[in-house]
Amino acid sequence: MAGTQQEVRIAVRPEDLFKVITAYEHYPSFLDEMEEAKVISRTGNTAEVQFTVQLIKRVTYTLLLTENAPNAVSWRLKEGPFKVSTGSWALEELDDGGTRALYEIEVKVAAFVPKSVSSRIVGKTVPALLASFKARAESLYSL
Repeated sequence: MAGTQQEVRIAVRPEDLFKVITAYEHYPSFLDEMEEAKVISRTGNTAEVQFTVQLIKRVTYTLLLTENAPNAVSWRLKEGPFKVSTGSWALEELDDGGTRALYEIEVKVAAFVPKSVSSRIVGKTVPALLASFKARAESLYSL
């Protein structure tokens, strides 16, 4: 199983970063590999979102996301070509008003998906994803 935990410091308040993280439908505008993000339903603090990404091949999957404003978002796979796709964002306010964001993800691919897809998600895509969220949040909500 491929998994990682990475941290990034972002010069916006946690509640502003939370807004960026939970605006799923905007992901294609700032995440290079994201082709589509469609909110299927939203009930209380839970959203069901279908994502289509272009990794080594086009992959479509649906996540159930639990939002605990303004400090956490977690998810688990509902359907898609993975055996496991779970993760979370944990947001902590820093003394300067910025945010320490801890991002965790664990991915296990189904037998018919090349292992290179999960390796790329975890090894190469996560650092780029965090840089993209940082740039997006700071461009919208800079301190």
